[in-house]
Amino acid sequence: MNFTEAAAAPDDAAPMHRQSIAAHARALRRRDYSSVELTRHFLARIAAAADLNAFITVTEERALAQAEEADRRLAAGGENSDGDAAAAPLLGIPLAHKDLFCTAGVLTSCGSKILSNFIAPYDATVVDKLNRGGAVTVGKTNLDEFAMGSSNETSCAGAVRNPWDKTRVPGGSSGGSAAAVAARLAPVATGTDTGGSIRQPAALCGLTGIKPSYGRVSRRGMVAFASSLDQAGVLATNAADAAIVLRAMAGFDAADSTSLQCAVPDYPALLASARAESGKPLAGKTIGLPREFFGADVAPDVADCIDAALAQLRALGASTVEVELPNSAAGIPCYYVLAPAEASSNLARFDGVRYGHRAADAADIDDLYARSRGEGFGAEVKRRIMVGTFVLSSGYYDAYYLKAQKLRRLIADDFRRAFEVCDLLAGPTTPATAFALGEKTRDPVAMYLNDIFTNAVNLAGLPALSIPAGFDRAGLPVGLQLIGDYLDEATPLIAAHCYQQATDWHRQTPAEYA
Repeated sequence: MNFTEAAAAPDDAAPMHRQSIAAHARALRRRDYSSVELTRHFLARIAAAADLNAFITVTEERALAQAEEADRRLAAGGENSDGDAAAAPLLGIPLAHKDLFCTAGVLTSCGSKILSNFIAPYDATVVDKLNRGGAVTVGKTNLDEFAMGSSNETSCAGAVRNPWDKTRVPGGSSGGSAAAVAARLAPVATGTDTGGSIRQPAALCGLTGIKPSYGRVSRRGMVAFASSLDQAGVLATNAADAAIVLRAMAGFDAADSTSLQCAVPDYPALLASARAESGKPLAGKTIGLPREFFGADVAPDVADCIDAALAQLRALGASTVEVELPNSAAGIPCYYVLAPAEASSNLARFDGVRYGHRAADAADIDDLYARSRGEGFGAEVKRRIMVGTFVLSSGYYDAYYLKAQKLRRLIADDFRRAFEVCDLLAGPTTPATAFALGEKTRDPVAMYLNDIFTNAVNLAGLPALSIPAGFDRAGLPVGLQLIGDYLDEATPLIAAHCYQQATDWHRQTPAEYA
């Protein structure tokens, strides 16, 4: 099997690149090493793993400057009065941003030729929050163009490779972030999830990836694909790290009309209090098992891993109950009407006039628009723009877009009824493990079906995460999806954390990057 055991050693004794955020925070405050040393370590790993193509831009100079500032803050006591690192848990910690978040003075390409020369003039709110928390940005990660894809093969910067098997995809659209964290090129990375773009690559790369509730994290400065579906989240090695970063990036933003004005739970504290002396930390929790998630479409190895993971959750005190999501099978067609419709509107701003790629020697304004967009957008983005424009057009709006909106309501109602009898839902994140590069690029429908268990969650605006739950016979990771009720990220995070206290799947590392 293509992994190495990391569980035998305590976290603080593991190699630097395999330590958790909490372990790094302790080491930085003990002066075991500096943030500059830690940052240089990860920058060297990024350079050595260039063949993964996980990064579009490496911000070495900026990262080292941020690390130096973090070391100054640490030397001045960058913690609360009793020496608790909780006051600034990300101070001096390297991270990577998906190249969909605007980063002041740095290329923000969205993996597209049309933005290959766009230097963002401001920081996205997510970037700003993490900067203020003292995090160190080591670079911007590769992605499917404008986050449209499930394999990270549509980027103008080229395909990303899965660290577990470089002939296979890492998933998408946040494939660069997933590959970077899986190969331990960064302790954590941001991602975005419109129909599964955090959870699916997390599953294929053996990571913990969380998509919070819609509105929990600001979308300001996150280049839009489908505005009613997009949500920022985290890719990390474990649930505890994901909780730390989510707590830092979440919260109300007056500059984002979709941002929710509600308190953000202290996720790390909730996870820390989740252990029970009885060994049954999930006692009293009921996990719903959607019948539609356990059909014949799930690969046998994936099904076996999920069954074993559910048995472990029961051993931790949870009970399970079968539930139904009768409209979930319609999630794919519903999503691929609504998401392209919103993309058609959002991507209209890329016209070759204000910023981005501009066609040379245009005959007139119409020629400028047509050629700039034709040259700048890739095939998958063009496909979705055309589909979206069609379903919004006169004579087709009622037949497609309006009907999809009604179906979206039915899907959300299915989840609401399910949560009347359970605390969270569980099932496979993906029907199969990572597929070969190029295997599905000629069949868009086959590619879209990779998100069959994830995109209904976005349609309902719910929080969900994927955690490692084993390997198939080829040594490829399998992901378990845990879905929470609206604004309840804490319950799936706690369940994931308890599961990871009892298992070692999240500690496995691809052999080449151990």
